Amino acid sequence: MPLPRYGEGALSDLLPSVLAALGVNGEVDVLGLPPARRYCVLLVDALGWNLLRAHPAQAPFLASLAGRAITAGTPTTTATSLTSLGTGLPPGKHGIVGYTSRVPGGDGIFNALKWDPPLDPLTYQPYPSLFDRASRSGVETTVIGQSSFRDTGLTRAAMAGPFRAANSYGQRVAAAVERSSGPAPSLVYVYDGDLDYTGHQHGWRSAAWRYQLAMVDRFAEQLYDELPAGTVFVVTADHGMVDVEPDRRIDVDDVPALREGVALVAGEARFRHVYTASADGAGDVAAAWRSVLGDRAEVLTRAEAVAAGWFGAVESRVAERIGDVVASVHGDCAVERRSVFPVETRLRGLHGALSEDELMVPLLVGEA
Repeated sequence: MPLPRYGEGALSDLLPSVLAALGVNGEVDVLGLPPARRYCVLLVDALGWNLLRAHPAQAPFLASLAGRAITAGTPTTTATSLTSLGTGLPPGKHGIVGYTSRVPGGDGIFNALKWDPPLDPLTYQPYPSLFDRASRSGVETTVIGQSSFRDTGLTRAAMAGPFRAANSYGQRVAAAVERSSGPAPSLVYVYDGDLDYTGHQHGWRSAAWRYQLAMVDRFAEQLYDELPAGTVFVVTADHGMVDVEPDRRIDVDDVPALREGVALVAGEARFRHVYTASADGAGDVAAAWRSVLGDRAEVLTRAEAVAAGWFGAVESRVAERIGDVVASVHGDCAVERRSVFPVETRLRGLHGALSEDELMVPLLVGEA
């Protein structure tokens, strides 16, 4: 099973490398990016490296860019990855350890994507964003995304900086070109989530996904073509995806052994955080989950997962957010809980685990 390459070639290393390439003091370019005064970073949600390489005909422009794979973090999910991108930190430091996790000090579930319940984002994730660090060094920064993302808890925790709303491809191109055209050094970040939505609904092997990838490719090409000369264009993603058929899913509600000694199940269908009912129950719960899931998942206690480097260096305030037991699902399987997460049962494409299809994301670089 591949692991995140924090500090060597992970998504959390991208913006520090960009800032170093822009000449910001104190930053290190571990990814070897070219020096420039302008950078535009496009993140295509769910554009996994393996998924992209499987469809060169649908993405000729993206295939033409110089590229290689880097890794997301653990788990391979949007809230975690965007915070790693925006802060330059692994999940064990920034503390957003999944799509859902246990509310700190409580017994409820915190949804980091919806930011529900509405915890204080600057307390939950206290580190400054790289956009703030860049601005203090004289780099003009812009975060471009859907208008609904403005001032959300996740945006404030992960991407704090000047925000420009753009709900269509045309708006995103226009905003990125405008914000890249000033005299000062600039960093423009553009987010697009339509490929992820299509993959969740239809699966990444579907015709709908292939058509959407072709649209993303044309959008990326137009953005690249319109950027001012000398701008370095980077394309990456937050995770990949796998397709899971209904008969390959296990429901926690249907298997008593998966609930024995368990107080709370969070995470998502490809990566579960399991919180035990007793402080010393992790060993027994892990053994039960291993017995049921067998070779369909890697099941570790929190201590084992931290020691294995799944989350990078883990701060004490973050440790309790990680499940007492964590399960990364292998192959084309999923571990659901219909009574708590009914939407997951309706999704064809899923992500979160540490498979290559989910963990490996592209680092594509071109100079306009």
